[in-house]
Amino acid sequence: MPQARTRPRSAALRCAAALAVPALLTGCGGPGPGPAAAGAVPTAPAVQSVLDRHAAALLRHDETAFLADVDPGFRERQRQVFRNLAQVPLAAWSYRVVRVAAAGDGAGDRALAQVRVGYRLTGYDAADVGSDADLTLARRAGRWYVAADRHDAEQLWDQGPVRVVRGTHSLVLGTDGVGALRGYADAADRAVPAVRRAWGDGWSGRVVVEVPSTAARTDALLHAAPGTYAGIAAVTTGELGGTAGAPADRVVVNPEAFGELSALGRQVVITHETTHVATRAATTAATPLWLSEGFADWVGYGGTGRTARQAAPELSRDVAAGRAPRALPSAADFTPASGGLAQAYEGSWLACRLIAAEWGDARLTALYRAAGTGGSLDTHLRTVLGTGLDDLTARWRAYVQRELA
Repeated sequence: MPQARTRPRSAALRCAAALAVPALLTGCGGPGPGPAAAGAVPTAPAVQSVLDRHAAALLRHDETAFLADVDPGFRERQRQVFRNLAQVPLAAWSYRVVRVAAAGDGAGDRALAQVRVGYRLTGYDAADVGSDADLTLARRAGRWYVAADRHDAEQLWDQGPVRVVRGTHSLVLGTDGVGALRGYADAADRAVPAVRRAWGDGWSGRVVVEVPSTAARTDALLHAAPGTYAGIAAVTTGELGGTAGAPADRVVVNPEAFGELSALGRQVVITHETTHVATRAATTAATPLWLSEGFADWVGYGGTGRTARQAAPELSRDVAAGRAPRALPSAADFTPASGGLAQAYEGSWLACRLIAAEWGDARLTALYRAAGTGGSLDTHLRTVLGTGLDDLTARWRAYVQRELA
């Protein structure tokens, strides 16, 4: 389903989807800044020292140290987040203080710290997944404590205790029981070899899947308005054109839409999303959505034996009603509220299926890689396939009629 085309993870989010990278909710102290003179604001180095100890306490699972300098009124919330994170395989957790200033009330007993938060999952992230947070510091009896945080989006551990299932090629994080998550790991483990056969190597060959408990919580993770992803089974988030040093993409599942699918449908979705993970480094703003989404569906449906009519029921109905498409799907056709989202995916899949059938799988993959380099799509089509966009569109229209009529 849709790739969330986001700004780099190093930038403040979003998101459009996927992740694109939600802001971290946790942000609190370790032994707090030392005794302060009346009206003083803690220095950035003092706050940094506190947060360094705080991060170290989280990584060594020391709850007492983690909460040591959290204000009593904020402590229970932070205790819960700490416990929600207990099973998450963290390779790193860090805070970088950007700025410390007096709080707006001017009373001298509160300060505001702007902080960059980062984390990495063991075995999956090559770099920190980062986000911004504002921490409120409160002074009690001459010492400063972290009293609140402010954020724009959620992380999975803000929604409840995170359960973890490890597959051969996958890491699944969810807030439901382990048994409910095993199926996602199994599907991802089947998807990775299929994607490797179609795309080749040059990617990690690993997938991180996040499974919130409801569709509403999926929207929250994606920093989207309620209902934005209703009917969309999963979204892949990450940085377009990301290098090998970028954090791993996340496949974020909408469990309600996903649960309505057949076993085959669920596997197609996970393979589709895994394809987005594999192709991310070659995907840029220049890559047409019909190519990126059609290619992912082409890989997803590979080997399933599904006929065109079975895999494209909405477009089949349109063709039967005399509403066959005249142009390849545009970016606007892929918006959740477009009214023709299903037809956009189905038409894109048929376009990639046509290219593979007439020019071969290798040329389809070569076209995908070429399109992401920028420049004219027509030029890339002529270079890779020996035909231009107008001719491809005409062939595709005839193919749609032939396969779906």
